Amino acid sequence: MPLRSYRPLLAFVLFFWSITTGFAQAVFQSTQPAPTTNKWQNSLWEAKWLVHPTASARAYGVYHFRKTINVAQKPARFVVHVSADNRYRLFVNGQAVAMGPARSDTQHWNYETVDLAPFMQAGNNTLAAQVWHLGESAPMAQMSYQLGFVMQGDGDAEKVVNTNNTWKVCQNPAYSPVKNDMARLHTYVVVGDGDRVDGALYPWGWEQPGFDDKAWTAARPLWFLAKTRGLGSDGNWALVPRSIPPMASATVRLNTVRRVAGVTVPPDFVQGKSPIIVPANTQATVLFDQKTLTNAYPELTVSAGKGASLTLTYAEGLMDAKGQKGNRDEIENRTMLGIDDQFVADGGQKRTFRPLWFRTYRYLQLSVQTKDEPLTINDLTGKYTAYPFEQKARFSSPDSSLRRVWDVGWRTAQLCAGETYYDCPYYEQLQYTGDTRIQALISLYVSGDDRLMRKAILDYDDSRIAEGLTQSRYPSADQQVIPTFSLFWVCMVHDYWMHRKDDAFINARLAGIESVLRWHEERIDRTTGLNGALTWWNFVDWSWPWNPTDGIGGVPDGSHGGGSSILSLQQAYTYQKAADVFAHYGQNQKAEHYRELARRINKAVMERCWVSARGLLADTPTKRQFSQHANIFGILTNAIPATQQRDVLKKVLTSTPSDSLRPATYYFKFYLFQALKKTGMGDEFLPQLQPWHTMIANGLTTFAEAPEPTRSDCHAWSASPVYEFLSTVCGINPAEPGFRSVRIEPFLGSLPSADGTMPHPNGDISVHFEKAPGGLLRGTVTLPPGLTGTLRWQGRSKALVAGRQEVSL
Repeated sequence: MPLRSYRPLLAFVLFFWSITTGFAQAVFQSTQPAPTTNKWQNSLWEAKWLVHPTASARAYGVYHFRKTINVAQKPARFVVHVSADNRYRLFVNGQAVAMGPARSDTQHWNYETVDLAPFMQAGNNTLAAQVWHLGESAPMAQMSYQLGFVMQGDGDAEKVVNTNNTWKVCQNPAYSPVKNDMARLHTYVVVGDGDRVDGALYPWGWEQPGFDDKAWTAARPLWFLAKTRGLGSDGNWALVPRSIPPMASATVRLNTVRRVAGVTVPPDFVQGKSPIIVPANTQATVLFDQKTLTNAYPELTVSAGKGASLTLTYAEGLMDAKGQKGNRDEIENRTMLGIDDQFVADGGQKRTFRPLWFRTYRYLQLSVQTKDEPLTINDLTGKYTAYPFEQKARFSSPDSSLRRVWDVGWRTAQLCAGETYYDCPYYEQLQYTGDTRIQALISLYVSGDDRLMRKAILDYDDSRIAEGLTQSRYPSADQQVIPTFSLFWVCMVHDYWMHRKDDAFINARLAGIESVLRWHEERIDRTTGLNGALTWWNFVDWSWPWNPTDGIGGVPDGSHGGGSSILSLQQAYTYQKAADVFAHYGQNQKAEHYRELARRINKAVMERCWVSARGLLADTPTKRQFSQHANIFGILTNAIPATQQRDVLKKVLTSTPSDSLRPATYYFKFYLFQALKKTGMGDEFLPQLQPWHTMIANGLTTFAEAPEPTRSDCHAWSASPVYEFLSTVCGINPAEPGFRSVRIEPFLGSLPSADGTMPHPNGDISVHFEKAPGGLLRGTVTLPPGLTGTLRWQGRSKALVAGRQEVSL
């Protein structure tokens, strides 16, 4: 990003949102944006992709493109379509107006449609874009063809901006990468390198209209025209319109100073009221605490101090002598180990350093080494960034601790959502299907916004390998395949089908669903009826430790050689859900085929893995290993007879280490919660939240990837209680595909009452329930227009109609 303060204009954000995402709110319909109607969606563009004339288009580099145009009067409309590889930030007359493109792959490369008119004036107008291609320093989630920048004017008035050799370009020599890799951080981290900027080499003011660009060279157009997907003969960038809104942006200030060495920090520096003065030839360190984890573009503004070196280090928590974080509030006898950025001051006034990509941090450490003159640190702040989910749902109860779980869980979900869903924002920023299924349900229930879910479903469908499986994470420059996650992709399509009426979209996924199911069906052992030998990484849960011999972890017994009851039952679980979808769309023969496969697998698992003496399913036919996972799937698939499911689930809930029943970690407890709901044992959900209360007591402000010691402090698969407060405690669930009707079955557990509201495509569903003497349930239910349903409570039921109604059961 350019090294200047960025103050996004609310008016532009709202305008940009409206022009790119048209929010559909028809009854029962998806909220995906209506297609942008412009001729460039289905034709070759007149604009060409631009590169630097001499620099390598595939090596690390940061570039600036400029063009000044003249208009007779301020336009009422001036629409352009813009994209770049890797990314761009667009300015008009010095104002930042857009960032992109939304992450994707080269065969579905996003472009943004932006109206520049609000930022233009009569006469000369300067368009400027910062474009970067990070080469080997790019994040794993960044796919790429090569450096490129393109802009296409929408109509005759705008075609003056079309990218060609009238645009100028320079390579910014100030940038170089800061290694933030596994070797330095001692863990799996793939978010890309940090930025080092030498202020003495930076072309300050390059984006402003008055900047002298006479020394800049003409940009070189590539030989081919830009084109939308499906056109042309070459496979470089296949352009598609952006389908999600621009990211949210807001200023976030550091909360407090926790540790200082070598300098005096004014008490009101964190409020931006007084500067820090670092004397000449001084080494100083300041540790700031945000108090909660955040995603933000840090903005460090300094003056004077020529040659001073400043390092920003970001971390979720500080490390003790054992390399563990412990209580996240504690800093004594702990050290900072994290991702770094660096800036070298050039001695100028009010120089603002901002990294190219956002950083995730609770703790931010500023380390300074001045040279022969003092340095003034004017300010250090951040611009929060995330997908613009709006919290429309609410949940409340007399137990205030549940509110804390809600707040921390929702923050976790927000920080794990940007242009794609992220497994974790600090270490990977990769969109994994196992995580995404849970994240998407949280999105639907809390915000009602399904656009990122829809995009994720498409991303995975686009990731498909020749064998028919989807990749486990996508977009990703490094291919990874987890067959169990391909199954969860099918389940994710089923989830979308249940919550939104979007028949054309679901129909277009059926062939991909079949290819995933076919891969698994071909690997069923004909002798045992269980899974046979499986390739790739068959991850289930981190409760199985890392296996250095195989170079993988989280894999149960019976994966490679065959015979895993867990993997077999997950197939059955997915066949059942796929069968319902196929039947709904009239493909009854396929539906019955998959139902029969599920029945056969269930029967084989019970015959070969059920241990009567323990009343539990074993993980394999050897009957030596047991897990909660096998028994949870046994319940969800009905492999375990309904009359026995509650007894099995009670054993799962009360198991101890001496029972040798491998426990589900935070991720897989989502499926435990589904089993509780299915068996009518939803009252046991709230007692299962103790690990979440423990995380909060341990100073976490988001929920972690796994039990301590954990790598990631923010992992959205651990935010599932937010969904369960509405789906289990308040009991709100779709009763029919497309959420055409609702089934409400609350499980209040020990709570005397609970209130909840969740968004439905027709409007809000709201409930208030309280327990009354004699096991009665009383309260109110409000359904939006056109929605009916059923309320269930301890075996009794009541029909629900649209509007507000008193209930008593």
